[in-house]
Amino acid sequence: MCGIVGILDFKNKIDEKLIKRMADSIKHRGPDDEGYFFDKNIGLGHRRLSIIDLKTGHQPIFNENKTICIVYNGEIYNFIELREKLEKNNHKFYTNSDTEVIIHAYEEWGEKCVKRFNGQFAFAIWDSKKKRLFVARDRIGIKPLYYYSYDEKFIFASEIKAILQDKMVKRRPDDEIIYDYLSFGLHDHKEKIFFKGIKRLMPAHYMIVTKEERKIVKYWNLEIKENETPEKFYELFENSVKSRLISEVPVGTLLSGGLDSSSIICIVDKMLVEGGFKDTLGKKQKTFSAVFNDKKIDESKWINEVIKKTKIEKNDTFPTCENLKKELKELIYSQEEPVGNLSIYPQFCVMREASKKVKVLLSGEGGDELLAGYIPYYGIYLMELLRKKMFFRLIKEFLFSFDLTYPLFKYFFKRTRSRNELLNKDFSYEYKNLKKDKWKIKRDLNKTLYLDVTKYCLPHLLRYDDKLAMTFSVEVRVPFLDHRLVEYLFSLPVDMKLRNGWTKHILRESTKGVIPEKIRKRRSKYGFETPEVRWTKEMKDLFKEIFESESFGKRKYFNQKNILKEFDSFCKGKKIQPKLFWRALNLELWMRIFIDKGR
Repeated sequence: MCGIVGILDFKNKIDEKLIKRMADSIKHRGPDDEGYFFDKNIGLGHRRLSIIDLKTGHQPIFNENKTICIVYNGEIYNFIELREKLEKNNHKFYTNSDTEVIIHAYEEWGEKCVKRFNGQFAFAIWDSKKKRLFVARDRIGIKPLYYYSYDEKFIFASEIKAILQDKMVKRRPDDEIIYDYLSFGLHDHKEKIFFKGIKRLMPAHYMIVTKEERKIVKYWNLEIKENETPEKFYELFENSVKSRLISEVPVGTLLSGGLDSSSIICIVDKMLVEGGFKDTLGKKQKTFSAVFNDKKIDESKWINEVIKKTKIEKNDTFPTCENLKKELKELIYSQEEPVGNLSIYPQFCVMREASKKVKVLLSGEGGDELLAGYIPYYGIYLMELLRKKMFFRLIKEFLFSFDLTYPLFKYFFKRTRSRNELLNKDFSYEYKNLKKDKWKIKRDLNKTLYLDVTKYCLPHLLRYDDKLAMTFSVEVRVPFLDHRLVEYLFSLPVDMKLRNGWTKHILRESTKGVIPEKIRKRRSKYGFETPEVRWTKEMKDLFKEIFESESFGKRKYFNQKNILKEFDSFCKGKKIQPKLFWRALNLELWMRIFIDKGR
């Protein structure tokens, strides 16, 4: 896993020092090595985190006659099979890396090569004969790629801070994205980002850049297959886990105590017991967890169930409010854009702890969105059954899921406060009509899951994971997001996900005997949570200092008076979601770090 940067400029000579500054700004993504390629119109830079082919995998990598050059961030899990096909077609290789496979796949199949890759990737290929740059991102958007285009110049990078090294790129906030974020908590849901003019290449898209055009193509749409059987799930899942253990450096796993991470860990342990992957896993699988002294969210008892079942080395980290205050600016800087809530801080602590022992981590990210693990999905499912007039199943599912859905309905009917009362009226009025279609009540579970996987939920979670891990030079791999598994799960009927009051039905059924029974039948769900209410109150001096500041009052986004009034009520015990205050604080600090300092 690495960091890539580049500039294509058909008008001016490439500034080699700028390319190196860009690469240095993301050194954390690749502290092991660096490499560059310069030609008349193109400059490419690469920072390497060495994981596969440690000896000969230095980038950039070229084809045989050096007319094609690549910089690449990611992993292609089926690269060995692809290499065998390419060698049969007389392609010659000088490394053992998956990077070189991409080069030859491009030679063989052109832009359609991306459809053959199973992996997580973002890469840029310079084709000197055709005078064009070909950039691509994986189907789900696990690895990031940003770009900025003006006149005859095109800049790209794995992180935004690299693009900002070019002084011609103005640091301006995008107000439309800020409105989405403050009003609805939306971010990472479209091509635009918080920096005006800088864009992200969307998942499952590639881009061709020439002097004459910038062409963006979507190369993958979810393929729904008929006649898929539930029995196939475990085979696909196990294969996905196994392929993500391929590494020449130590691999560990994230353990939250939930169903998703526990399933991955138990499958990995089974492989280790059977004698596989000892070179990368060691004698014991290393797991990394965040634990708290708050019983409402602490996962220790569930984590201990996994420990009893497996032979693993447990590594805990203990996030505290005191440390969060010290590291808040570093946390925001690592993400480059505002985030939704405090839940990323435990991940920040876990990634730092993991970096002391491993270079690769397996994560259960994506399981909730694919398998309907969040409790609100049950409400959507009940509405779908009502719409379809499936009354018997509706009553049955309502009764069986009542312990899960009752708190949800209770919360829904108690919601009375408008978020927009905390925003400046003029700012809200300008943008409030843009999102009306999004907030219509959805009554189709699979469509909701699809939107959450591709747009509204998973993209920002993947951004968090990638940037938190890469801050500490760690690669995260996500077995649930193998595109074959994703397509398979969307091809199954909804009742394979929610049934008889249980979420993730097919995962629970297929892991009988594999994971601890108490976890398999666990109904509560935390994930990477924080004591958010308590911590916000403990940090009230910082919040008030920010909310009362002159710069905060001058922003066009906030109603300073209402925010201070509501925050005071919250601190006195009124039940108000602290996420609203966190967004305001986060945005203000982001403006100070990235926008104000750049002016």
